[in-house]
Amino acid sequence: MSDVLAVADHRRGELRDVSYEIITAGRQLADETGGDLHLAVISGTVDDFAEKLNRDGVDAIHTVSHGEEFNHDVYTQAIAQLYDDLAPQYVLTPNSVNGLDYAPAIANQLDLPIVTDTIDLDNDGETLVATREMYGGKVETTNELSGDAVVTIRGAEWPAAEGTGDAAIEAFEADIDEDAVGSTVNGFEEVGGGDVDISEADVLVSIGRGIEEEENLDLIRDLADALGATLSSSRPIVDNGWLPKNRQVGQSGKVVTPDVYIAIGISGAVQHVAGMKGSDTIVAINTDPNAPIMDIADYAIVDDLFDVVPELIDEFDG
Repeated sequence: MSDVLAVADHRRGELRDVSYEIITAGRQLADETGGDLHLAVISGTVDDFAEKLNRDGVDAIHTVSHGEEFNHDVYTQAIAQLYDDLAPQYVLTPNSVNGLDYAPAIANQLDLPIVTDTIDLDNDGETLVATREMYGGKVETTNELSGDAVVTIRGAEWPAAEGTGDAAIEAFEADIDEDAVGSTVNGFEEVGGGDVDISEADVLVSIGRGIEEEENLDLIRDLADALGATLSSSRPIVDNGWLPKNRQVGQSGKVVTPDVYIAIGISGAVQHVAGMKGSDTIVAINTDPNAPIMDIADYAIVDDLFDVVPELIDEFDG
């Protein structure tokens, strides 16, 4: 029997979606090792976060009340102490900005191997097989690990945990050395024209090379307005300077999981698909029936976007 310790992720007072997904990944791994799933909630409104994260599959939740926002030194100290106290075999963290900040430090401090950005995990009782992508998502590789390890998981690869759990919520009295805390968070500043966070949108209208010219974006904006949706794009649109970086979906942009994702004139390169394949419903509009985006679309419209989009605007704006 080997336990799993998973770490929740939050920012600016809100739990990130990956906090619920890491429960699913951790539960799967704990089932394979015959152990328990422990969830760590560090900093912020830990009691409120713990209640929200008390889902099916969680055996115990450990809260560390220290500060409001993520702090590298607080997290590394708290997780190291939890590891010493709980003796889990695996430490799971999100492959987020925060997770990638502290996970390597934890692995180094505990002298453990680390695998980042995993998209699948499997354990046969002795060996952990961690799957990750390389070469822009064109190749999947497996990494076999024996013994304890630190693993970061990619967001939107596991479904969010559901149900209401009955895990015990316990305050963990971490002994934080304040002299070793070398930084504080004074505020947040969005970059790349941070007018909107596309990762929080329920409906996204996303545009690719098929738009042809920048002035044609107005047509897509009209559709987004008619649907009450948020505008996003693939990388070429951002590279052309037609939309700011914070609107880009994909491996080099943001991972999104909206209720509806409408891909207009997007071929579906693996880098883009990696950022939106977790959407509940995918609608693709493309003149090419063999475009890769059509393979993952729930609804595929094979037609010219300049004919389809005006019809959609009339339908929803009427």
